[in-house]
Amino acid sequence: MRQPALFIGHGSPMNTLESNGYTQGWAAIGRNLPKPKAILAISAHWYFGTTAVTAMETPRTIHDFYGFPQELFDVQYPASGDPELAGRIQELVKPQWMGLDRDQWGLDHGTWSVLKHMYPEADVPVVQLSLNATQPMEYHIDLGRKLAALRDEGVMILGSGNVVHNLGRVEWDKPNSGTNWGRRFDDAAQEQLDNAPEDILKLREHPDYSLAVPTPDHFLPLLYLAGIAAQEGSKIETLQQGHALGSISMTSYGIDAKVELAKDSHRAASLPEDVPPEQSNI
Repeated sequence: MRQPALFIGHGSPMNTLESNGYTQGWAAIGRNLPKPKAILAISAHWYFGTTAVTAMETPRTIHDFYGFPQELFDVQYPASGDPELAGRIQELVKPQWMGLDRDQWGLDHGTWSVLKHMYPEADVPVVQLSLNATQPMEYHIDLGRKLAALRDEGVMILGSGNVVHNLGRVEWDKPNSGTNWGRRFDDAAQEQLDNAPEDILKLREHPDYSLAVPTPDHFLPLLYLAGIAAQEGSKIETLQQGHALGSISMTSYGIDAKVELAKDSHRAASLPEDVPPEQSNI
């Protein structure tokens, strides 16, 4: 059975520990969609200078943040890896080069903070794809097109980031709401994905783009979903909408992810107020 492709707005790592409108939605996805043979995760937090995919048998749980409660550092997500799938992905993206990471990375919180709710038993193998920071945005859409074939091979594709992500403009008095500019850009992204996902890069012309996407890392995972939709002619559906700390969008999207969720989930986990967001790597 064809597996869904998802983009999840993951927000704060504290969502791992909390039950709120968003995390309840992630859990519902795991309960109600056909269980995949494996997951390809594309996280905003593996953003570096090459294209690679994890290819180890047992990926480690990476706690890529600081200043949070010890309980969060104690979280482990012991999903197995899938070296065979990693090799398949390497073949699919040719002639683009992709490295096989057998001992360096693992699963970062962009991946496990979501999967902890979707598959709490960690009983689905997971491989993680890096975001190549040296490549233009068109490159990531093209990779999404090539990776679409995995869906018919039992592999769920899971992008994890945030459509709006500006840690320099966090507003502590808006723990569960957004700024006007953040909402405008989030709405524009939804309209673009509804009508013409293949033209998602038109969002770079939006007047609020520079505020919403000051760095590309959290936006890039969304481009993979757009690439998949463009390749297949698939419909992208909005799964949840909402904002946190003014400048973070929690909106999530899916292809073939027909789960009834509360689309306007008003409460998200936040940062401890003594942790400056620009220092927390959320």
